[in-house]
Amino acid sequence: MRRTYRATSTLSRGQEGDCWASPSLRMGCLWRKTLSFFLVFVPIYLHGASLPEAAPAGPRKPFFERLRRLEEQFRRFQEVTLTHLQSIASNYNVDVRFQSLAEESQAVAQAVNRSQAAVQKELAQLRAWVRKAWRRGRKADTRLRALDLTLGERSQQQARERKEHKAQRDALQDSLARLEGLVHSQGARLAALEGRLPVAHPGTATPGPALVPPPTQPEQLGPSSLKLQRDRQELWAAAEHRGPRQDSSAPLQGTREPPAPGSHWVLSGAATALRGPPQQGPGDACSVGSALVFPNASTENVVFLRPSFGAALRALSFCSWVRTASGHLGTLLSYATEDNDNKLVLHGRDSMLPGSIHFVIGDPAFRELPLQPLLDGQWHHICVIWTSTQGRYWLHVDRRLVATGSRFREGYEIPPGGSLVLGQEQDSVGGGFDSSEAFVGSMAGLGIWDRVLVPGEVANLATGKEFPTGAILTLANAASAGQSVQRTSCTCPELCP
Repeated sequence: MRRTYRATSTLSRGQEGDCWASPSLRMGCLWRKTLSFFLVFVPIYLHGASLPEAAPAGPRKPFFERLRRLEEQFRRFQEVTLTHLQSIASNYNVDVRFQSLAEESQAVAQAVNRSQAAVQKELAQLRAWVRKAWRRGRKADTRLRALDLTLGERSQQQARERKEHKAQRDALQDSLARLEGLVHSQGARLAALEGRLPVAHPGTATPGPALVPPPTQPEQLGPSSLKLQRDRQELWAAAEHRGPRQDSSAPLQGTREPPAPGSHWVLSGAATALRGPPQQGPGDACSVGSALVFPNASTENVVFLRPSFGAALRALSFCSWVRTASGHLGTLLSYATEDNDNKLVLHGRDSMLPGSIHFVIGDPAFRELPLQPLLDGQWHHICVIWTSTQGRYWLHVDRRLVATGSRFREGYEIPPGGSLVLGQEQDSVGGGFDSSEAFVGSMAGLGIWDRVLVPGEVANLATGKEFPTGAILTLANAASAGQSVQRTSCTCPELCP
């Protein structure tokens, strides 16, 4: 009996650790404990039942009473245990839950298997795509290397072509610059030679004797009449066939350095011999069109030219008949933009030297031009010409080249879209006028070109023979004027008020 108890107890203790692993094991453990308890007490009960036969009746009675009570307690305990186990089974529904968990785990396993199969399929597709992409990348890399090699060869070829084109362009620009300087120098010499010819014009006095240079200066001696006529014909043909030119930036050969601001170059040689009275008076130059009269220095006397410059200018020619009635020249032309109110100005103040005017392109760069002959109260024809090629500029007064220079705003462009006025200097776009900078006098036959006029065209314009073609602005573009500015129509400057 004791060996059986020990075995049962050992079995119970060995399996006791697994009783709480799951609900089904808990139920089994309870049944095993109940059975163990029953197996313990049944032998005790049988042993007690056999004892009354050997022992006396009196002393054994309390023991049986205790045994019966113990048996009754065991039955009640058994009933309570069964009832408790049934309630636990009914409350937790262990079997159903276990089955549900098993079904869920099976469903999860199936889903995992399906996901794994899908992932494996996608991985296989991805590996195939990577292999294709790698092969395409190798092909593209080969093509890129070939294209890079081709582009390198083309870039080298283009660089060589650019060098060749640049050399050709520089040579062409150099030729054009030389031709330009030659044309201007020949024009000045021709004007000097024409001044020596005893040619009388209707309505004018015969000019005085020609200025003959001393024999000690053979380089200034005039050619024969036949050579003079041939030179004139060749020069006029070159001027007529040259037409509008393209600006260039090649350096001129043998040019002088530009004058500092406040100074100017005056031509020597033939131009010096022309400082006497003009060969032809303004009364012989007719067909000048309309004229503008600025009666006083009021800030309201201003004329707007509209539209202004429609494109950027790399060359400019401003020509006009001018007669001033004050002791200084004032402002002839003013062009202002939003970023600079002095993009292009021809102006003088009453505080400046009499007869001097500032030629400004892109403030603060300027050149001071000498216009003292304009202070005599008579009509004079002026032409101010500039090109961005080497920054060359020329000043013609009554057909004579009286000032020139270079390195003035070389390679610069005058931008379009600004405000262009006559008679006043702008300190802001379309405003900011000052009476000390006003022009008092008359302007006639005004024209603005976006190219360089050659001396022949300047001479034709000053003598009224021909108005050069291609003018971008004239007095016909005078859109608005001050209340006191008068606009008149006259055929010749001397007939203008």
